[in-house]
Amino acid sequence: MPELRLHNYVSRRKEDFQPIDPNHVRMYVCGPTVYDLAHIGNARPAVVYDVMARLLRVLFPKVTYVRNVTDVDDKINTRARESGEPIAAITARTLADYHADIAALGNLPPDVEPRATDNIAQMIMIIERLIASGHAYAADGHVLFAVPSFADYGKFSGRSPDELLAGARVDVAPYKRDAGDFVLWKPSTPELPGWDSPWGRGRPGWHIECSAMSWRYLGESFDIHGGGTDLIFPHHENEIAQSLCAFPGSTFAHTWMHNGMLVINGEKMSKSLGNFITIRDVLAKVPAEAARFLLLKTHYRGLLDFNDAALAEARKELDRFYRALDRTQAAPGAPIPETVLDALCDDLNTPLAVAAMHALADAAMAGDVAAAAGLRAAGSLMGLLQTDPSEWFRGEGDDSAAIEAAIAERIAARKSKDFARADAIRKELTDKGIQLEDGPDGTIWRRG
Repeated sequence: MPELRLHNYVSRRKEDFQPIDPNHVRMYVCGPTVYDLAHIGNARPAVVYDVMARLLRVLFPKVTYVRNVTDVDDKINTRARESGEPIAAITARTLADYHADIAALGNLPPDVEPRATDNIAQMIMIIERLIASGHAYAADGHVLFAVPSFADYGKFSGRSPDELLAGARVDVAPYKRDAGDFVLWKPSTPELPGWDSPWGRGRPGWHIECSAMSWRYLGESFDIHGGGTDLIFPHHENEIAQSLCAFPGSTFAHTWMHNGMLVINGEKMSKSLGNFITIRDVLAKVPAEAARFLLLKTHYRGLLDFNDAALAEARKELDRFYRALDRTQAAPGAPIPETVLDALCDDLNTPLAVAAMHALADAAMAGDVAAAAGLRAAGSLMGLLQTDPSEWFRGEGDDSAAIEAAIAERIAARKSKDFARADAIRKELTDKGIQLEDGPDGTIWRRG
């Protein structure tokens, strides 16, 4: 097996991955806040860390992949107030939608998917430890982390004390000792979600949630923490501060992975720009596998431009892979080709892995059975090529009945020797992207 190397945000360079326990690798990834349909930007980390978990399971005997659900948050409260829908109904429906959307994209479920509301006791326990050690304080129903008590605060994100001060809110709450102090616990009014605590009825701040859930399910120190670059500050910076202060002598996460951002046609996705695209929007236009493939064609740390032209190109590339598998069929269960495994072990270099898959497709098109088997094995590792080629080319459109009727009309025209009409029907179907193949057992059709 090749050695795994990952870019560690702590050192800002690629490092040999050395698990704490080679027999059990543990990974935590920041998951969704469930108040609305997930957008295509939310799909990127889901797909990236799904491939990471798949790779880890090839390399190590046991992997625990934890991806949390934030189901207590001010955004959820706002949505409930605006819609009149109960919070529990919003979070249940939205989480079900999220599961359906990312499953459609080929993601396997994480080993553990804790909900924040099921881990309030662990959050309170950590907050109590922070207060006892002088790293947090209660004030006016709130509990805040005392940023000056942690000398390394800002080191992770690379922010200087001046930058941290400039980033603090201008209208600093009067109960804060320092402008940069952040909330661990805040009071809840009767209409808001709340839990009893030593500081009164309230709810957790966002950052403490991930510290508590990673600790409960992975321990004080674990191997990999993943998330988007937008979470580096303040979320991940605050997680580190809380966890290291609550558990002296621990290291929290050894390796930090961050996926880059996704833009739409070169612009940041925004409802105000009219380019806000949900996963559902994309799946209504193209096969889910094409969307997944596009998310993997760019290296996970790079900026990804998601647009219709790129989606069309991704679909064409998948067409090529499926044609190779259709032309040269091979039994499943082949080992993953070294070229693909080497690429993924080099900081999850999915573009290089895709290039290796194209080389395998070239050989498979020429009749190489081993290459076809390797291509299918590579696809399985990437969460791709899981459909039978005939089904892929047939597609999932709702016009199948009309196509079958046109084919029946063409067959009738040929029987009556009206070849002009038969040729016209073939051309009409070809213009719609429908390819016909006449054989001894009749006519079959496929898209592409």
